[in-house]
Amino acid sequence: MAPQKVTPLKVGLLIVAFAYFLFNLHSVFNLAWVGEWNRLTTNSAASFDIYITDVSAFIGMVPRFIAGIIAVSAAIYYTVKGTASINRIFIILKAILVLEAIYWFGLVTTAAVEIRGLIISPFHTSITHVIVSVMSGALPNFVESVIFPIVLLILAFKLNPNKPSTNIKWSLITGTLLLFVFWLTNMSLWFSIVSFRGWSGITNYPINVLSFVLTVFGLLALSIFSIGFTVSSIRAKPFAKLNLKVAGVMITLLGLYFLWEYLSWIFFGGNYLWSDWYAWFLGHNLDLWILSLPMLGIPLLFASRSNEENSSS
Repeated sequence: MAPQKVTPLKVGLLIVAFAYFLFNLHSVFNLAWVGEWNRLTTNSAASFDIYITDVSAFIGMVPRFIAGIIAVSAAIYYTVKGTASINRIFIILKAILVLEAIYWFGLVTTAAVEIRGLIISPFHTSITHVIVSVMSGALPNFVESVIFPIVLLILAFKLNPNKPSTNIKWSLITGTLLLFVFWLTNMSLWFSIVSFRGWSGITNYPINVLSFVLTVFGLLALSIFSIGFTVSSIRAKPFAKLNLKVAGVMITLLGLYFLWEYLSWIFFGGNYLWSDWYAWFLGHNLDLWILSLPMLGIPLLFASRSNEENSSS
């Protein structure tokens, strides 16, 4: 067999697959979280909540780690040997999607804890407190741990090598929902900080202002654009091709957001800036691998139309 040509797209796919695998590897074997239910609080009820949410999330990380092994193995094979049979590719994609869905389902205990707290709150709780509880915890956790993994499973079920239009449709829907999940969860953290610390928690530091704007408005704008792109692509007649350049722009911008948030702390951060936002984004964010996405998105910007799907179901 002749050596396969190494292209920027193959290299980008390989880098993203390795980033996905390495972050999952770190998450599974980093056991610093063990016992934090005793370190973080002396309240027995709160300690139990931390315990069940941590253990549930860890259990969900195991199938995601397996998905990482499959993804990086497939990417290496694709880079070295070239593409496999179309049926095998779809089997690999389905397996990764199912394992990824199990990971997101593992966060359901966090949503349950938030919803339970909202339900058992005293009746005299103010409407402001209810809104804060919903926006900073219950709603984003429910969307990411219930709705999103269900859509992932639907995508896995719908994938069919003989139905390219269906593949594109549900891939776009899933990607758009993922953008919305990232906006909702990250926005909710800033919402919580403003609720408890006031606007000074943001306006006192220019780097926080920029991070807040990029999160609340930047991710929202990207999500809205993705909705428009998805709707226009589905309505296109014939619905047979996907504009890879537009997809590349969205993938690159999402990756740059994560990369900026990470690097901004390294270069401009400090203990004086530490808040729930940075605690989550740097210490508990299991999706930091997404900062590698520009390595995949940028090659897509230069992809030719000949590389796109050109048949419809």
